[in-house]
Amino acid sequence: MNKKQENKKAFLEIVSKLKDIIIKEKLQPGDKLPSERVLSEMLGVGRSSVREALRSLELLGIIETRHGGGTFLASSQQYRLVELLATFILQENQSITDVHKTREIHEREAIRIICADRRLRQLPVWESLFLKIELETAVIRDHILRELLIASGNRLALRIWIQLAAYSASSLKKETTEEEKPILQRFLTSLQLGYEKEALKAYADWLDYLKTHEE
Repeated sequence: MNKKQENKKAFLEIVSKLKDIIIKEKLQPGDKLPSERVLSEMLGVGRSSVREALRSLELLGIIETRHGGGTFLASSQQYRLVELLATFILQENQSITDVHKTREIHEREAIRIICADRRLRQLPVWESLFLKIELETAVIRDHILRELLIASGNRLALRIWIQLAAYSASSLKKETTEEEKPILQRFLTSLQLGYEKEALKAYADWLDYLKTHEE
């Protein structure tokens, strides 16, 4: 196991222990969690590690931070939506791979929906992204994917995708590069023309590029 894998494993263990504390303390929606200092002592890890883990639970919608008020267990409605997903994610390292695959299923389906609908293909966002990539090469990668889910019109799929994206590779949180520009231009052009097969192929090529160049 390399250093990166060790760090990921340690991080997942901290998040899993935090979830156990929520269960053990029988916290209800709206209840306040212990402070970072207390959690750090309970878990035997640094406060920065606790802070990172809390941030992940917040992205999953399990907790919420109130400015100046601390950290609280999120509302029951929001918690139920992600409860099973969060539990699944935190089980084992293999689950992370499965999360990536599930996220990609949602993205491919969004591409199919957009290619089949002329109105969605003509949305200004695609031309805007194309020009931005052409002129600036400064688009956050997962912003492109998020626009796919938004355009597809399935709000539940979008909410699920947001949770899945929180555990995606760090490369998706970075800006596009000059090297991947041709792939993205091919993807956006195919999307606008409604060429489903070509759009899906460009999407797959882009993911392959990201996996090859993942840091």
